[in-house]
Amino acid sequence: MTDGRLVLSAPAVPEVLEVVHSMLAQLWARADSWEQRDRSRFELAVIEVLGNVVEHAYAHDAESGRRFDITLVADDERVVASLADNGLPVALDLSGVALPEDELAESGRGLALATAALDDLRYERVEGRNHWTLECRRGSAG
Repeated sequence: MTDGRLVLSAPAVPEVLEVVHSMLAQLWARADSWEQRDRSRFELAVIEVLGNVVEHAYAHDAESGRRFDITLVADDERVVASLADNGLPVALDLSGVALPEDELAESGRGLALATAALDDLRYERVEGRNHWTLECRRGSAG
């Protein structure tokens, strides 16, 4: 399989989640040897993190609106999503992310689920943008 790279720059609005689902389908069409289990855990993590960006990424500049960029890359050993948004800085320690104690809580699960599904989840603030890197390795338990 050759490397597959898909890129999107778009407004951070709920409707974009369907576009990213379509991108993921294109990625798997190119990376067709990946097992469904690995595909599912990667997709779960991408949609959870992007959902947080859509819901919580308030733009510095109201005129430009909330925007994000996503790049999806696959090879024989790993798939990676790189997301960047123009939202305000996130005060976050990913090592302390956990599911809420209240099993009926309607929020607070996304990053915990993403962390559990992935082999690596990183966040950093660079040049006024939030950057997220999500990595899933083939056959790993996450």
